[in-house]
Amino acid sequence: MAKLYFRYGAMNSGKSTMLLQAAYNYEERGQTPVIVKPGTDTKAGRAVSSRIGLEREVDALIAEDVLLEDVLESVRPIAQTDAIFIDEAQFLTPSQVDEAFTIAVTTGVPVLAYGLRSDFRTLAFPGSARLLELAHSIEELKTICRCGSKALMNARLVDGEFVSSGAQVAIDGQAAGYESLCGRCYLEKVGPVRHVS
Repeated sequence: MAKLYFRYGAMNSGKSTMLLQAAYNYEERGQTPVIVKPGTDTKAGRAVSSRIGLEREVDALIAEDVLLEDVLESVRPIAQTDAIFIDEAQFLTPSQVDEAFTIAVTTGVPVLAYGLRSDFRTLAFPGSARLLELAHSIEELKTICRCGSKALMNARLVDGEFVSSGAQVAIDGQAAGYESLCGRCYLEKVGPVRHVS
């Protein structure tokens, strides 16, 4: 039985780099992967882009209001696909994650999702929360904080200042930057963590 995998990490933990490497490994062995990402992620256009310079155009963008299976079938019949890779999986809807699970279990095609676990406010993205609930395999990809400790949090900077409020997604048209921080540095730079309902 194929599985749904969720590989998550803080910003700059190498998620996109690992996705590109894994997809390349499939192709190198004569297999056919499909790479998709939610259309919400517009920072690299139609590409998966890593900060070390690797980049590759995705096979399809996933809109919020479409079925994942329809997007995949528009690229290639799932039966002719050896693996499905999803970049920026935190932007999937929970129902799209449900579909990813169903596709893996019923078709025998593994689905490998890469993304953030939580936003700059320390709140789970809806897609990530559902992946944590359903994935057969969950793997944390690690990175380090400016102090050298393991980074857990994603902090947002606006005009060079750390912020703790704002919309969950800020990609286009906003002068927002991000930094991975450990828990201690997050508390020092951003402020207290608190659940917002």
